Amino acid sequence: MVPGEMTTFLTDETKSAVRIPYVLYRMPDGVISSLLPTPPTPAAGDIVLARLEKIGKNTRLELASGRTCNLHEEDLLAVVFGNRYATEQFEGYARSEGDACDLLSMGGVCGLVTSKHDAIAEPSKLRLLGALGDADGQRLRLRDFALPPVLGTRRPSTIAVCGSAMDTGKTHTTMSLVAGLRRHRHRAAAIKLTGTAAGRDRWKVVDVGARPALDFVDGGYPSTYLCSLDELLQLHETLVAHAAAAGADWVVIEIADGLLQRETSALLQSAAFRDTVDAWVFATGDPLGAIGGLCTLRARGIRPIAISGVVSMSPLAAQEVQTATGMLCLTAQQLASGVLNARLTEMAGIRP
Repeated sequence: MVPGEMTTFLTDETKSAVRIPYVLYRMPDGVISSLLPTPPTPAAGDIVLARLEKIGKNTRLELASGRTCNLHEEDLLAVVFGNRYATEQFEGYARSEGDACDLLSMGGVCGLVTSKHDAIAEPSKLRLLGALGDADGQRLRLRDFALPPVLGTRRPSTIAVCGSAMDTGKTHTTMSLVAGLRRHRHRAAAIKLTGTAAGRDRWKVVDVGARPALDFVDGGYPSTYLCSLDELLQLHETLVAHAAAAGADWVVIEIADGLLQRETSALLQSAAFRDTVDAWVFATGDPLGAIGGLCTLRARGIRPIAISGVVSMSPLAAQEVQTATGMLCLTAQQLASGVLNARLTEMAGIRP
């Protein structure tokens, strides 16, 4: 308990009414016990209790259990302050205006929206009731539940999936690569290294057999927007080490958003990150995106072994890509069949 802070202990009735979102899936049951004053200057990772004042864009919430629930005004939500960068949705930051803030994602990240896509409704509005604490009155933060470092593990072979923009099929490509590796009896893990907390991405790779399926939430981050390169590299090392410790011989890593996004660009320009990757697959939505993306990647010394994503759903678009780039443009079904496995094994074999 922090000296001088007023602490209220929650009743069992209140605790049972609080909706626990995906971003808090690592938090053990029963940890939330007390309510402390709302932090005047929130920081990413602060866990707070909020009442839903007005439903906007997010009408549902991804729960820690994996279920998605419908939201109703007056619902009590445990939410986590974080930053969000989503060109098709919100730009938001770990801030509040007095006791008011916005729901930035259905995974339970909150903050203030500063810009949004024109086609997106206004965010759902929250009223902050206080910071959440444990039975000792200690404030809870997301990093309290992060995976610990793992030392002395071998490094699995690694595939990185990146894309030209948001919603170009990166997660589906990752899922398909995992399925293809498992078809040939490889033990494949999946990691979403960057982005904003979203349970649906984890469940997709879990459903095709990724073991384990990890993301930045496991590292104690509600999102990775505005993280430093050092933080991202440490996160990457921790998650890959845990995948290796769980027995994975391949890890498929998804890097969120597009090549021009801040954290994605930093990773692609980092030799320390590139040197850990055995093969790259690029996801894009159209042929020009493929050409521009490949030019950007090659300028950083990255040569993908295939193109996939939304563009591969159109045979004509895929043909344009292959003609213009000389590279394979593979559908999700082809990736899931394991068509790249022999090439991947060959590339992993030449790793120092």
